Amino acid sequence: MRKYGFIFSFLVIPVVLYAIFVISPYAQAFYISLTNWRGISANPQFVGLENFTRLLSDDVFWAAVRHHALLLIAMPLITIAIALFFSFLLNLGGGSKGGRMSGVAGSKFYRVVYFFPQVLAVAVVGVLFQAIYRPDATGVLNGLLGIFHIGEVGWLINTNLALWSIMGVVIWQSVGFYVVLFSAGMSAIPSDVFEAAALDGAGRFRLFFSITLPLIWDTIQVGWVYLGIAAFDCFALVQVLSVDRGGPDNATTVLPLEIWRTAFTFSKFGYASAMGVALFFLTITFAALSLRVTRRERIEL
Repeated sequence: MRKYGFIFSFLVIPVVLYAIFVISPYAQAFYISLTNWRGISANPQFVGLENFTRLLSDDVFWAAVRHHALLLIAMPLITIAIALFFSFLLNLGGGSKGGRMSGVAGSKFYRVVYFFPQVLAVAVVGVLFQAIYRPDATGVLNGLLGIFHIGEVGWLINTNLALWSIMGVVIWQSVGFYVVLFSAGMSAIPSDVFEAAALDGAGRFRLFFSITLPLIWDTIQVGWVYLGIAAFDCFALVQVLSVDRGGPDNATTVLPLEIWRTAFTFSKFGYASAMGVALFFLTITFAALSLRVTRRERIEL
C-alpha cells in the first residue's frame, strides 16, 4: 500500500496539471464546436452537429484538406530522404579510417550548417524567403534565372507553384533536425557491424540499404510521425509567405490558417472549433495509421 501511495504522490500533480492545461481545453473545444458561439456571448446556442454538417459542403475546408494530403505525402518523403542521405555522409560516408567508420571530410562543420535553419524563427524564415521568391527580377531566384535568360517565375502567385514553393521552405528548415535525429540513430549502431560488412566487401550502397536503414527504422518511423504532424500545421509560413493569407485563390490554405481566420476575422468560434476538432481527428488518425503501417519486426544486435 505504501508503494502505491508513493507513486500516487509523484503522479497527482502532473496529472492534475495535464488535466487542467491539456484535457480541459480539448473538452472545451469539443463543446464549443457544438454551438454557434461568436466569442462574445456568455450563453452560446447549442446547435449540435450543424457545424460539422457545414464542413462537408465547405469548399475551402476541402481545399485545405487536399493540401494537407499533398503535404503528408511529399513533405515526409523528401525531408526524410534528404536527411538520411546527409546523415549517412556525415557519419559513414568517409568509410573506414583507423578501424572506425567516419563521415566525409568537414562533417562537423556540415552538421552546424545543416542545423542552422532550425534555430531561425519561423517569421524570420518567412521574411527571408519573401525576398528569395519575389516575382520580379529583384527576387533572388528570379535574379539567378535571369543570368541564364530564363523568364521570371511567380513562385508564390502561381496557383500551381505556390504550395510547392512554401513546402520547399518547410523542408529546407526541417532537414537539419532530422539530420541530427538520424545521426543519433546511426551513432547508436555498433561500429563492429559496419566494419564487418566493410571487410566482407560491402560498398556504401549496401551499407546504407542493408544495414543502416533496417537498424534505424524505429527512428525513421518517429521522424515520419513528427513530419506528418508538422504537415497538419504550416500555419506561420503559409500566413507569412502566401498571397492574401492562403492565396492565390486558396491555393495554399491549410486548416490551422482557416481556423484562425474563421475565429478571429469572422468571429465564428463555434465553426472554427469544429474545424479544430476535424483537424484533431485527422492528426490522430494519421499518427495511428503511420505507426501501424510502418511497423516491422525489431532487429536486435
